[in-house]
Amino acid sequence: MVKQLTENMFDAEVAGAAEPVIVDFYADWCGPCKMMGPIIEDLSNDYGDRMNFYKCNVDENGELSQKFGIMSIPTVIIFKGGEAAETMVGAQPKEKLEDSIKKALGA
Repeated sequence: MVKQLTENMFDAEVAGAAEPVIVDFYADWCGPCKMMGPIIEDLSNDYGDRMNFYKCNVDENGELSQKFGIMSIPTVIIFKGGEAAETMVGAQPKEKLEDSIKKALGA
């Protein structure tokens, strides 16, 4: 399950997480973001027991978007140990995201 992430949740849910975390930075009006939504949801069903999945609306969380230099959406960031381990800008195929998730999990 993909959960909604807000700025005031970030420290507890992402920075303090023991397991890897994937955050999909998106906007409701963004076409490529809408294409990525079902892919992220599918991956959360497959890997949600080993890592957390979040969506962060850039229009509602400007400070968080600025902190990570989000200039284009969708942008997906995989965090390990609270630090950004990999950043993918633009719509990505499921296979690319899955490879990155496996890498983050050490699989």
